[in-house]
Amino acid sequence: MAKDPERPGLAVEVVRALARESGTTEQQIRDIALLVGFDRASILREARLLAKDG
Repeated sequence: MAKDPERPGLAVEVVRALARESGTTEQQIRDIALLVGFDRASILREARLLAKDG
């Protein structure tokens, strides 16, 4: 799994999968991870809230 050169700790494939699953952009996933950490459930929760709000 390749690491994202912009954000150490998140693999590119993981970022893409989270973005696809939540309906957000890859950049939004990276930003959320900076705020809440690298826990998949936490990232998804925040991403879904973001996508829902628009």
